This record gives sequence, C-alpha cells and structure tokens, in this order.
Amino acid sequence: MELSEPPRQLRLIIETDDFDSALHFYRDVLGMPEQPAFATRGDDRVAILHAGLATIELATPTHARAINAIENAPTSESGTALRIALEVTDTTGAVAAAEASGASVIAPPVETPFRTINARVQGPAGWQITFFQELETLEVRTTRKGFAADADRPR
Repeated sequence: MELSEPPRQLRLIIETDDFDSALHFYRDVLGMPEQPAFATRGDDRVAILHAGLATIELATPTHARAINAIENAPTSESGTALRIALEVTDTTGAVAAAEASGASVIAPPVETPFRTINARVQGPAGWQITFFQELETLEVRTTRKGFAADADRPR
C-alpha cells in the first residue's frame, strides 16, 4: 500500500540546548523566514523556518564517502549520519555569512563533477551543513553521463 499523494512538506527537527544561537544562524544568517508555531511558556520554545523546496537524499556509505572526498570534508566516524544540504544562489557568500556568525568551515567552496559549487560548515546543534549552488538546470544535468534514477543504473 502507498500514499495516495506524496507528502506536502518535509520538516527536519533539530533539537538544541542553544536555541538562541541556532535560531540566529538559520533565521538571521541564512535568511529562512519564520512562521508562527505553537509552544507554551518558559523554556518550551520552537521556531518553524522555511527553507524552500525539500527533498530526501538517500545515500549508501560508499556514496557519502565519495561526496566527502569531492567536497574535501571528513568522513563521519559514527557510521549513519544526517547532514543538512541547502541550495543557495551563492555558495561563497553563504559560507562567508555562516563563518561571520561563528560557524566553522569544514570544506571551502569547490566545483563538483556534477556541476555544483559545494561547501560545508559546522552549524549549531552539531549539524554539518552543505551549501550547494547549481550551475546548470536539472534538465541539462540529466543528459550528462552518470545521471540516472537508481533503477536505471547498471549494477
């Protein structure tokens, strides 16, 4: 059995003890608009921030290591890992803004073989964030060697 319609929204919940720092980073530095959200009082705090279109990227450990190598970023020691990837119009500018707010640069901007400019920073609450800037459209990219749906890949 499957859903009659796909989900309408992906919401990633980041639990953090340093709420103010995380809110400042995602809302003020990265510019994600905040919408009203329900909470009670005191330390019961929540912010729902819009990040544009959401997708889920499933990757094997081999693929994750390959991307880490392309981005010149370290491989996770813990095995299964979650990472945030945000499409931006200017990767270099996003890294500069993140760094100015106190984020550590893990991997500076690099042009990838799949025609994006990627960089990685250590964001608040322990999350690594990849900024990626598309250099060509999905339509153009799908005509290039190596781009296919999983079922269409040779095994």
